[in-house]
Amino acid sequence: MNRLFVAYKPSGLSSNQFLRTLKRKYGVKKAGYSGTLDPFAKGVLIIAFGKYTSLFRFLDKTPKRYRATLWLGAHSDTLDIEGVEQIDDIVPLPEAKVREAVESLKGEQAYPPPIFSAKRINGRRAYDLARAGIPFELETIHSTVYDVKLLHYCHPFVTFEATVSEGTYIRSLGRLVYERLGLDGGALSMLERLCEGQFVYEGERPLDIRSCLRLPPVEYRGEWRKITLGQPLTRDEFAPVEDGVYRVDDGREMAVFAFDGEGVHYVLNKVAL
Repeated sequence: MNRLFVAYKPSGLSSNQFLRTLKRKYGVKKAGYSGTLDPFAKGVLIIAFGKYTSLFRFLDKTPKRYRATLWLGAHSDTLDIEGVEQIDDIVPLPEAKVREAVESLKGEQAYPPPIFSAKRINGRRAYDLARAGIPFELETIHSTVYDVKLLHYCHPFVTFEATVSEGTYIRSLGRLVYERLGLDGGALSMLERLCEGQFVYEGERPLDIRSCLRLPPVEYRGEWRKITLGQPLTRDEFAPVEDGVYRVDDGREMAVFAFDGEGVHYVLNKVAL
């Protein structure tokens, strides 16, 4: 079964654990998700079954929007509530100062990702190295915060909403906030992903894969049977296009092709719609 939909992952489950519940619910074997959510986080998780799992890289998933609550004074190596080891008693701050710190996130940001992250260091995940106590350094990453706003400040909890580029670590944005407030501790007590680009939670309804791809269509002028069989094709069998990756379909099947100076190359074919 080919299917693409948006599910809502609850907190307390890893993304893999949640995927297993969906596979049992729908009775499928081949399934995957795009954009891992930490176990303590909840919200939008893009799910695909069957051959649609091969199309994750072509989905239009930006910008992303999150809602988060930062617990001021909570010390955590993971930068979230799961790793809290110490809680400082912080004097309440003026709300205007908190708002200024949150709104200072807007724009280009440079920061180290959390040490408990899926970043790879010499082939190993950073979180595995961190759990093993192996010292390592992570390179500074750059991301864009398109919009951010303070929702409310109920000391010591700061709740904000941020619209960000792909690859942004909201836990790291929380660290930037508490550092700009002059504090040496803070951790996210709540994180919810509200959307990934056009993808929002609407009860797991199936989506039209063609409308979800950031691939422009191209007109194919030959016999569809050649595509089904994976036979070699030439550029003159398609409407003229610039080099790039495109999709074609006949209403029943879809294929993805790469066009370059050497001709036309299959990226994916026989994807049932």
